Order: sequence, then C-alpha cells, then structure tokens
Amino acid sequence: MQRVRSDRVASLMGERVTLAGWMHNWRDMGKFGFLILRDGAGTFQAVLSDPVEMEKLRGLQFESVLEVEGLVAPEPRAPTGAELHDCRVTVLSAVMEPLPFEINKKELKAGLDVFLNHAPLGLRHLQRRALFRISAEIMTGYREYLTQNGFVEIQSPKIVGSATESGANVFQIDYFGRPAYLAQSPQFYKQIMVGVFERVFEIGPVFRAEKHSTSRHTNEYVSLDFEMGFIQDHTDVMAMLTETFRHVFDRLGQQRGQELELLGMALPKIGKTIPAMRLREAQQLIYERHGDDCRSEPDLAPQHEAWLCEYSEEHLGSELLFVTHYPTSKRPFYTYPDEADPTLTKGFDLLFRGCEIVTGGQRIHRYPQLLRNAEEWGIDPESIAGYLMAFKYGMPPHGGCAIGLERLVMQLAGLSNLREATLFPRDLERLSP
Repeated sequence: MQRVRSDRVASLMGERVTLAGWMHNWRDMGKFGFLILRDGAGTFQAVLSDPVEMEKLRGLQFESVLEVEGLVAPEPRAPTGAELHDCRVTVLSAVMEPLPFEINKKELKAGLDVFLNHAPLGLRHLQRRALFRISAEIMTGYREYLTQNGFVEIQSPKIVGSATESGANVFQIDYFGRPAYLAQSPQFYKQIMVGVFERVFEIGPVFRAEKHSTSRHTNEYVSLDFEMGFIQDHTDVMAMLTETFRHVFDRLGQQRGQELELLGMALPKIGKTIPAMRLREAQQLIYERHGDDCRSEPDLAPQHEAWLCEYSEEHLGSELLFVTHYPTSKRPFYTYPDEADPTLTKGFDLLFRGCEIVTGGQRIHRYPQLLRNAEEWGIDPESIAGYLMAFKYGMPPHGGCAIGLERLVMQLAGLSNLREATLFPRDLERLSP
C-alpha cells in the first residue's frame, strides 16, 4: 500500500492507508494505546488495541521510526478530525537509548548550548521545525517576487582572491599553495552582473571572521542580496525592498498560518512606504528623548536601534524604519556619496523590532571615481582588477542591499539569540554538528 503523509489522511476517510514516521508519543493504557506519529508534514494519531501490535512498541524509545497501516476513522476530538483504527505496526528503526531531552512537549526545555550540541535531534521539535519552515518560506517569497520583477538569480563564488568588504575580517584558506578567502558577500559579483542582466539576486552563505561573541552575530550566515541597475538613487532600492518584504510577509500569512500560530509569531504591517530618517536626525532624536549624545558617532549602537524602533512604532506607525546617509568613513569604498555632502553616503540600514536586518545603498558606477576611492581606501586596484573591469567598460547607476536571513527570522519570532534562528550555527567556539 502506498504511503501517504499525515496532512492527507483526513481526506481519505473510510480507507486503509499507510503512514510512516517517528514515534512522537505513545501512551499505553493497558488494553489499548494512543500513538502519535510524526512525519515531515505534521502529526497523526493512531489507536492500537491489538495486543500483538502494542507489544511491538513496548520498550521502544520516542523517535523510533515506524510504519503504521490502518483504517481512517472519524474522531471529532482529534486535531484533524480523524484517527487510525485497526492498526498494523512495522518497526523500521528502533531507538533503545533515552533521548537527551524531551522533544514531544509544546516547548523545548533544553538550554541553548545543550540544544545546539544535540541539534540533529532537537531540530525535530515541532516549534523548531516551524521556525525553519518560516525561514524557507521567506526565501521562496523573496525569490518569487524578484523573479516576477525581472531579476535573474545568480550564484557567485564563495572562494575569492581578495576581500569584498573593507573593514571586515576574512577567513584565509590555502588555495593550491596561494592565499584565497571565503567570500564576505557576493557584492562584487552582483555588481558585475548588473552589467549583464541589469537586475540580479542571490541567496547564499557569507563568511565574516570577526571575533565577536554576541547574541546577534555568527561567523557564517545566509544573505539575501539583490542589485538593480538604472536607478535614480538609493530610494529606488528602498522602494524595491519595501515591496519585496510586503510580498514575503503576505506569502507567510497565506502559506504558513499554522507555523505562525504555533510560534506565536505576528507579522508586521507595511504601509504604503516604510518611514525613513537620516542618521544625524535619528541621533538627535535619541539625544532629545534619552539623553545619550551619540551625534558624532558614525553608526548606531544596538540600544539606539531599539529606541528608534520604539519611536517608529509609537509615532510613525511602523515596526520597520529606514536610517539613511551614514558617513562615508563607515561605508565600503563603492558606496555612492551624497552630492550635497560628500562626507555622507546614499546608503541605508533597515531596522526591524530593534535590530538592523538590512544594509544597502547606491553604488559608485563611474570607473574613475571608483578607482580613486579604492586607492583612497588603501585597496590595490590590481587585487580587484576583475571587479573594476566591469566599470571600465560601462556600468549604469545601480544599487542594492543584503538581508540577513537569520536576523529577520530572529526578530519575527522574538528570539533572544541569533543561533536559535540558525540551522547549524558557526561562531568562535562551534564547528559542529
């Protein structure tokens, strides 16, 4: 009999079906028992009353893999309105060792380090599965919207010959006897590809060898990048990003309602536009409201981001806030300077519920200006010759941004540590599992 998944069983009322999955729970009541089977689609209840079939489960630990054949019968009290009766059980893989922590409860009680040490097991918890289904849906929605709007998906190299982000540390590797690096971003390549397709995007890992140990950083994360040509300025990028997020959040609501409910996750509402303020304006606001004089600083501290988001939600009606015009000294050499004040850039960050989740801006597209900036930043033009070639032979005004996937999921779910939103995190201490 062909196997069906748990989300289809209730539609086959009165038929005999075969389910297969993990023993999520088993309650032996003596003359009968309740088995909760979990597969990739969800959970389903089977009622066992045959002593021979019940004996097959005795002594097994949770997470044993089973195949269960049974008759689909109505049961109004069951979550799906149905359950399996007259069951026959086959044990496909027996687990005999007790689990390091319970994963069949509503909430996972294991501490973060214990969970991460046992991630191959812990990720099976229903809430953890839901979290990474949300993550997958975000990538699907992102890809879908950009593709619909003329963007071409690319995959750039992750082994590169030079650093792509000035100021960030790189992981150096031995590349057949000469130095190479793990890519800090696809920045150079997505700009090059603007000269090919005009609009490109990428979903892929990036690597930062920064020796931080904070709740909002890891050394490898997933970046959702896009770059678009023939723009007027950075606000075109901000507008595209706004509509991309609108589509992603709408898709989450339509496709992942069950997971959102399980996680208690509320999606933000996006108005016609996302409000924006300049960095110096934001810093003045922080000074006036909180007395923290950060007006000469080139960037925002985490507490400043939290204060600004509180202000935006209370006074501007938005959980998202753009902060623009960061100093030239704080942005990479390829960031376009503001014509009115060249000490500032046409760059932006997007804050969400107290944390920066996106960085972007307009890029320098004229070859002489880009070459001059590279030299002023102490970058040897020969080390980025392939990148500069694209500009030497003509590039349109363009810009783009990068979304940190795990940060977005962390803020959506209200998590306290980025590692909770990372499938298998890599940080200063962790290289496994």
